[in-house]
Amino acid sequence: MKIAFIGTYPPRQCGIATFTENLYRSMVTNPSVVTNGSKLTEGTTGGFIVAMDDDAQSISYPPEVKATIRQEHQRDYLEAAKYINLSGADVCVLQHEFGIFGGQNGLYILPLIHRLEIPLIVTLHTIIKEPSYNEKVVLSKICKLAHKVVVMSRKAVEFLTEIYDVDRDKISIIRHGVPDIQFDKQLSKKEFKLENKKVLLTFGILSRNKGIETVINALPAVVKKYPDVLYIVLGKTHPNVLRNSGEEYRNYLHLLVNTHNLENHVYFINEFIDQRELFKYLSASDVYITPYLNEAQITSGTLSYAVGVGSAVVSTPYWHASELLADGRGRFYDFNDSDGLSQTLLNLLDNPGELEKIREKASEYGKSITWPKSGGKYITLAKQLISTQPRILPRTETLIDPLLLPPFSLNHIKRLTDYTGIIQHARFNIPYLKEGYCLDDNARALLMVLMAYRQKKDAAALDLATVYLSYIHYMQNDDGTFRNFLNFERKFLDEVGSEDSFGRTIWALGYLIGNAPNDSYCQTGKLIFLNASPNFEKTVSIRGIANTMLGISYYLKANPSDKPMLDVLKKLAGKLAGHYEKNSSSGWNWFEQLLAYDNGLLPLAMLHAADITGDERFRDVGIEAMDFLTELTFKNGYLSIIGNEEWFKKSGKRSVFAQQPVDAMAMVLMYQQAFYLTKDKEYLKKLFSCFMWFLGQNELRMSLYDFETKGCFDGLENYGVNRNQGAESSLAYLISHLTVLQAFEDYEKKDLSHYLNKSKKAQRYVSTKVS
Repeated sequence: MKIAFIGTYPPRQCGIATFTENLYRSMVTNPSVVTNGSKLTEGTTGGFIVAMDDDAQSISYPPEVKATIRQEHQRDYLEAAKYINLSGADVCVLQHEFGIFGGQNGLYILPLIHRLEIPLIVTLHTIIKEPSYNEKVVLSKICKLAHKVVVMSRKAVEFLTEIYDVDRDKISIIRHGVPDIQFDKQLSKKEFKLENKKVLLTFGILSRNKGIETVINALPAVVKKYPDVLYIVLGKTHPNVLRNSGEEYRNYLHLLVNTHNLENHVYFINEFIDQRELFKYLSASDVYITPYLNEAQITSGTLSYAVGVGSAVVSTPYWHASELLADGRGRFYDFNDSDGLSQTLLNLLDNPGELEKIREKASEYGKSITWPKSGGKYITLAKQLISTQPRILPRTETLIDPLLLPPFSLNHIKRLTDYTGIIQHARFNIPYLKEGYCLDDNARALLMVLMAYRQKKDAAALDLATVYLSYIHYMQNDDGTFRNFLNFERKFLDEVGSEDSFGRTIWALGYLIGNAPNDSYCQTGKLIFLNASPNFEKTVSIRGIANTMLGISYYLKANPSDKPMLDVLKKLAGKLAGHYEKNSSSGWNWFEQLLAYDNGLLPLAMLHAADITGDERFRDVGIEAMDFLTELTFKNGYLSIIGNEEWFKKSGKRSVFAQQPVDAMAMVLMYQQAFYLTKDKEYLKKLFSCFMWFLGQNELRMSLYDFETKGCFDGLENYGVNRNQGAESSLAYLISHLTVLQAFEDYEKKDLSHYLNKSKKAQRYVSTKVS
C-alpha cells in the first residue's frame, strides 16, 4: 500500500505539521520507497508528503516531501492533484484545519479533492459548533467527497452528524496519537535544575484564547503557601498573531507577572522545541494546565501529549478535555475562574497521593493512544477502504483551467515601478523613463495589486500599493480633480487629466475602500474618494462615467447605507442608459455610433449598477449591449477585439488590428460580472476564452504574454505583436489573470451552494415523509 499525505510538515512549526509527521512515521513501514522509487513488498506501506506552505516562509523540506502547495496559489492545488493521481498512491490522507488552506474558509482545497482519482481519508482537527454559512458549506462538501472522516472525540461525531449532516457510517474515531517516549521524572527535573521546585507547565503555540492570564492570576494564592512553585509557559507565539499583533499578548502576560510580583515564579520559554525535549519538560512537571477560555476546542494535541506521558492535568472543561480527562484522569476548574484554579492547585499540592493517582490513571490510558497504535488504526482503515473499491465521484465540468495560466508574477511590474509610481511606457521590457508617469496606469496598478493581495496575501503587492496610492494622492487637485501626467523629474505636465483617467482612479479607490487590507489604506482611499466625489456628476464622457460607476459600486458594497452616493450611481447609470437608448437601433445595440476602445467596460458598468440598485432597466441594457458585443467579437470560437486603427463605425467596416490588451481585460471583467449576476456558466466559458487571447487564441495565434520577462506585449498588429511591454498592457494581463482565478473560485462557491441547497431540500423531503 502506498499513501499520499497532505498537510503541513516540519520544519514548519505548527501542531498540524507535527501531527502529519507522526502519522506518516507511524504508518509508513518502508520510507525508502519515497526516496529511491523501489517497489513495495507484500505487507509494507510506503508513502510521501504533499506539504502545505505558508507563502510568507521559505522552507527546506526532508526527502519524503515530494510536492508543496503554496497556501494562496490555486494552481498549486491542481498540480498536486495531478501529481498524486500519477504517483501510484492507493489512498490519500488529508489533514484538515481551516487556517492552512487558501481561499475563503479554506475553499482552495476543494478543487484538489474533486480531482483525486483515489480514495480519500480526511482527519478533521477543528469542527465548529456554530459555523458561518461558508464554513458549513466547505466542511460539509469535504466530508461528502471523503470516503472516510476521522475525528478524535465523540463530541466531534455528534457535531458532524447533527450540524454538518455527515453519515455516521462514514466517521471513525481514532484518538490523537502520542509519541512513545518516556523519561524519569527526577532525572528530568535534575537536568533542568528543577529538583527543588513544584513545576506547573503549559505548552503550545501562544495566542489569546489559551487563557494563560487565568493561571497567572491564580498563582499569588498558590505561591503564598508554596513559595517553591514555578509556572513554565513553553511555546512560541502563533505566527498569524505575530504578523497581525506582534508580541502584544506575550507582553501583556509579562506585565501581569510584574503586577503580581511573580517574576521568580513564572518562566516563559519562547521556543518551538522538538518532541524529545518537550517530553522531558512534561516528565519534569508536577501539574500540567490547559486553561482554554471556552469550550470550543474539539481536539487538543497538547492535552493528548500530557495525558500520554502520564501528567497530572488540571484543565477547563472544553470539549476534548471533558472526554480525555474523564474517569479521574484529571481535574477541572471553570473557565476564567482564577480562584477556582487556585483552590484546585492547592488541593492537589496538599495531597501528593491524589496527584499520583491522577498520574497513574493518565499513564495507563496513555498506553492506548501511542502513535504506533493510532497509526495502526489508520492503516487498518486505509486497507478496509481500498478493499471495498469505493466509488470515485466523476469530476465536475472544467469551465476554467487554472493550470493553463502561467505562474502569477509581479516581476515586470516591479521593474516598471520606482519610488514615485509606475512608469507608463517601455521599450521592449525596459522602462522608458523619458515619458514618465500617468494617473491611468497608477490607478490600474493600484487595482491590480489590491486584487493580488486579496487573493494571494502577497506582501510585495501591499508594498507596491503604497507607492501607487501615494501617486494618486499627490496628483489630486484642491477641487478633487486629478492631474494625469508627471515627468521623470516629478514636474506636472497638465492641470487636469482626462475624464477617463479620473474614472479609472475612482474605480481603483472604490475597490480599495471595499477591499482594504487594513484601516489606514481604507481611510486614505476614502479621503481621496470623497474629495473627488463633487466631480462625479460632472462627468460627460461615457467611459469616464462607466469607470466612475465601477468605483461607486465597490464603495457602496462597503458602505450600503450611503444613500446620497447611491443616488449618484443611479444618475450616472441613467446617463449611460440614456446614451444607449439614444444610439441603439435594430441590429446596433450600443451606447454610441461606433465601437472604439475599452468597449466591454460599458456593459460591465451597467451590470454593476444593476447589482447595486436592483434596477431591471440597467440590467437589460447591460445584457443587451454585452450580447451585441459578443456577437461582433467572437468569431470561430476565439476573441477578435475591435482594432484601434479605425475602430468600428456603424454601417462601416471594423478594424481588425491594433488590438489592445485593455480591451481583452474589459471583456474578461464583463463576463465575470455577468456570471456573478446570472449564474450562467456560459459566461465563464466566454471569460476564459477572452483570457486565452493573451496566450495565443487570437487572430495571429501569437502569445502576447512574455514568459521570459513576465510582461505583456502592447498589442496585436497586422505585422505581429508590438513587442514593447508598457504598464497598461502588462497590468491588463495581470488583472485578467487574477479575474480568472477569482471566477474559478466563484464557480466553486456556486457549486458548493448548489450542493448545500440540495442537502437542505433532501432534509425537508425526509422530514415531510417522516411526519
